[in-house]
Amino acid sequence: MTLLWGAVALLVLFGSVLAASEASLTRLTRARIITLREDGRRNAPLLEKIESDLPRYLNSVYFTVMLVQNGSAILVAILAEHTFAGEGQGWWVAAASAVFTLAYFVFVEAMSKTFGVLHSDRAALLVAPVVFALGKALALPTRMLIGLANLLLPGKGLKEGPFVEEEIRSMASAGHEEGLLEKSQAEMIHSVFDFGDRLVREVMVPRVDMVAASRNDGMQRAVDLMIKHGFSRIPVYGDGIDDIVGIAYAKDLLASLNAGRTGSQLTAALRKPLYVLETNRASGLLKRMRSQRIQIAVVTDEYGSTAGLVTLEDLLEELVGDISDEYDPVEAEVEKLAEGRFRISGRLPVERLSRLVGVELPQDSWDTVAGLVLSLHGAVPGPGATVRHDGVVLTVERMSGRRIADLLVTVDPAE
Repeated sequence: MTLLWGAVALLVLFGSVLAASEASLTRLTRARIITLREDGRRNAPLLEKIESDLPRYLNSVYFTVMLVQNGSAILVAILAEHTFAGEGQGWWVAAASAVFTLAYFVFVEAMSKTFGVLHSDRAALLVAPVVFALGKALALPTRMLIGLANLLLPGKGLKEGPFVEEEIRSMASAGHEEGLLEKSQAEMIHSVFDFGDRLVREVMVPRVDMVAASRNDGMQRAVDLMIKHGFSRIPVYGDGIDDIVGIAYAKDLLASLNAGRTGSQLTAALRKPLYVLETNRASGLLKRMRSQRIQIAVVTDEYGSTAGLVTLEDLLEELVGDISDEYDPVEAEVEKLAEGRFRISGRLPVERLSRLVGVELPQDSWDTVAGLVLSLHGAVPGPGATVRHDGVVLTVERMSGRRIADLLVTVDPAE
């Protein structure tokens, strides 16, 4: 019995070390580790090796954490069963397990991780030998288990394991807080991960904003349309906007006009359009457009109707932020008017407004704030129409036809 109690104490102590390891390693950036090495800090070279292959070491730590938690809980249950033998034994075992779980959370999860966050340099240097040894010893079993998980999951899974994304996000945030990363650099790192979940419909230009020419228009008319709106490529439709017959490129039309081919020969200068579903992943489309050297694609819905357009620039903007040229109008999606008051575009993503106001706004079959307002209002609103959700007041300021163009947002702290 004494040996078992000793084993529980050692496991709890080891769990505390692992918790501090997890918290401290995810707070350190490569620049900070290099500084520690240059300062001659002990174990800094080990930290550098760990950082060079972080997924391998973190997955080993998480695997060991699971073993320690389950092992200590099993031992506590065995000890409770032996100590409280007799009538009501099951209740005593359950009570002991519950108390141990709460105590484990306080002393291991909360205290140790807080220490790792507050003293990330010291904690990471102290635990580096332990983490390095675990990474060496458990690399094969963790890789095999992750491979098994990926085999059971649809698709290809994640070769590096499921824990890496949040850790890299934490490192990016920590790097910005410590002044090692610019805000734009940290945001770009987060954007890379968010991009993997983006659907094409979230980044496309909706059909109501499309600029398109008719195949009955002449080349000069199409060129005039491009000049007016500042586009170098526009779709060309046949019987209607749902019948896109090709994409007109400015350089093709200008070359034809220069060669003297005028009149109604627009269809002869078109390029074959690429069609994509609005529910496709934006990341997959980016790879496809790059490999096929295509700059623009027509987005369709499940019924084959034209839902919008997406360009290579639209996809890249999801990663690096807005890319503006001399033709793009200066229209901010968010304009802060006062504390708790904003003017926003109706096309602003709901998730971005949620982060802005600190309230989780509903996101069902719509992606934009305009879609949210239409759902809450229950009909096409007019200027001045107001909807509310959890203290967030959305007022329609400007309409563009039946589309919500601009809104005023007011956050009520009382709600």
